[in-house]
Amino acid sequence: MNILIVAAYPNAHSLNAALNTFAIQHLENAGHQVQVSDLYAMQWKSQLDANDSQASPVGEFYHPSLDSKYAFEHGTQSADITREQEKLRQADAVIFQFPLWWFSMPAIMKGWFDRVYACGFAYGVGEHSETHWGDRYGEGKLAGKRAMLLVTTGGWASHYGPRGINGPMDDILFPIQHGMLFYPGFTVLPPMVIYHTSKMTEEKFAAHCAELAGRLDSLWQTEPVPFRQQNAGDYSIPALTLRSDIAPDASGFGIHVR
Repeated sequence: MNILIVAAYPNAHSLNAALNTFAIQHLENAGHQVQVSDLYAMQWKSQLDANDSQASPVGEFYHPSLDSKYAFEHGTQSADITREQEKLRQADAVIFQFPLWWFSMPAIMKGWFDRVYACGFAYGVGEHSETHWGDRYGEGKLAGKRAMLLVTTGGWASHYGPRGINGPMDDILFPIQHGMLFYPGFTVLPPMVIYHTSKMTEEKFAAHCAELAGRLDSLWQTEPVPFRQQNAGDYSIPALTLRSDIAPDASGFGIHVR
């Protein structure tokens, strides 16, 4: 299988660097083809702007959606964007690896999504009608590919538990897993989260590597997060609200998981 690892960590001597090295070696030893986008090593440009296209703005001024769509369709995208899109096309599975910074991913990885997810590539696709509202949330150009988050955080697991001060980890990762992965069609696997990283020991690191090996070996057998598909009947279209007979007394992120 072809596997892409998109990683964002600034220190080549960090826990994340060691985990990345382990993952690459383990996957290659298992016979997989591995590509890596090490965003800090690549000095990835974070900001989406007019310099991402070799063409002039479509309209009177730069418009992120319209101009990224034009550049994608006419082959005028910045070369680094095109290379990452090709990596995504080739990949059967993608692992997004990052330390949790301020309850999200590092800005350099957010910039990867902002720039690589061009209109017409990751969004703005499919028909819009009274019964089908675009190819998204379970459909789209990345459908059929699997994705998993590999996240490290200094906080304890209890800090991110159901009653933890930081809020449940599933809620913190929901905008990423549901909004950035499931939206363009990825089958999203449960994340692997490593807690309390400031107290890492050799024994704990070995245990985390063993867990990671198991997750990598079962990428195609692991049951995905059962997000509800937008166009499968659970949502009213075009209002895009969950049907009133489904979880009628509930709200929040959890209602979008079966």
